[in-house]
Amino acid sequence: MSTPGSCNVGASKSNDDDVCELAGKLDEMKTAEDNDEEEDVCANCGKEGANNICNKCKQVKYCNAACKKKHRHKHKKHCEEHLRLADERAAELHDERLFKQPPPKNDCPICFLLLPSMKTGYRYMSCCGKVICSGCMYAPVYDDQGNKVDNQKCPFCRTPAPKSIEEALKRLKTRMEAGDAIAIHNLGMYYRDGMNGCPQDYKKALEFWHQAAELGHADAYKFIGYAYVLGQGVEVDMEKANYYYEIAAKGGDSEARNNLGNKEARARNYDRAIKHYMIAVEGGNTKSLDTIKKIYSVGHATKEDYSKALQSYQVYLGEIKSKQRDEAVTKNIITISQHGLAAANDCRYY
Repeated sequence: MSTPGSCNVGASKSNDDDVCELAGKLDEMKTAEDNDEEEDVCANCGKEGANNICNKCKQVKYCNAACKKKHRHKHKKHCEEHLRLADERAAELHDERLFKQPPPKNDCPICFLLLPSMKTGYRYMSCCGKVICSGCMYAPVYDDQGNKVDNQKCPFCRTPAPKSIEEALKRLKTRMEAGDAIAIHNLGMYYRDGMNGCPQDYKKALEFWHQAAELGHADAYKFIGYAYVLGQGVEVDMEKANYYYEIAAKGGDSEARNNLGNKEARARNYDRAIKHYMIAVEGGNTKSLDTIKKIYSVGHATKEDYSKALQSYQVYLGEIKSKQRDEAVTKNIITISQHGLAAANDCRYY
C-alpha cells in the first residue's frame, strides 16, 4: 500500500489529488484495523495465532469461523468501504496506464525520418528484418557513373528480391527463428487470409499472433482483438476484444486506439472517447481526426478539442513528410511481385 507521502509517484498531475485521497483513506482504514488487533491476533476475541483471513478485504484475521461470523457485523462497514476504495484506486491506476502517452514509433533505418502509421507508407523486408519507408524503398539507385540501375534489391542490405513464394517463405521463417516479431506476425496474416502458400487457418493465425505479441509487437494484439470481434478461431467476445485493443493501444497502435474511442463514443462517454481519439491523431490516425470533427459538429466536443486535434495531426505530418516519399506516391511504381506478376505499388503514407 502506498503511503500518503509517496502516492504521487507514477501518477499524472490531473489525477494526483484523487489518487492520493483514495490512498490516504485506505491507509487510515488499515491503521484503524491495526489499532484493534496486532498481526496474527484475532479481531474478535484477541487471541494470538489467528490465521483465518477475511475472504473479501484480506485485512483482518480470526482464530476460527465462529469468531469471523461473530465479528461480521462490526467489520462489515470497514470491509465494504475498503473494497469500494480499492476498486476506485484500481480504476484510477488503470486509466493512468491506458491514457499514458504511448512509446514513439520507429524511424526508417535509411532516411531516419519517422515511419508513417499508414500501412502503404512502409514495407517490411524479410531478408534483413528492417521496416523501410516507401520513399527509401522505391528511391532511384545510381551506379558510380551516375547511371540509373535496377532497384529490385533491398535498399538496406542489397539482397535481391525473392523470385518465388517458396523463397519468400524461407526468408520469413529464417527471421522467425531469429525471434523477429514482425515476421511471426506476418506469417499469422498469411494463415488468416490463406495466402502465399499457407492454407486459411484462423487458429494457426492466432498462435502466431500470440507469439508475436509476447515479443512486444503491438499490431499482433490488435489482430487478436479483431479475431474476438469476428469470431475467427475463437468465440465472439467483445470484452476480450477490448482487452487486447487496450494492450495494442498502450503499445502505440493508433488503429486499436481509434477502436477504443469508438467503443466509448457508442456508450456516450465522450470525454473518454476524445482522450482516445486525441492520442490516435497524434499517431497519424485520420479516422480519429474525422470522428472528432463529427462529434464537434453535433456538440459533443469543443472547438478547442477539434483545434488541438488538427494541430496534432499537422505536427505528425511535419515528422513524416519528405520529398522522396512524395515522389514515390506520384510515380505509380511498377514492380515484379514474388508471384512473378507486375503490380502497381500504392505508396501513400498519409
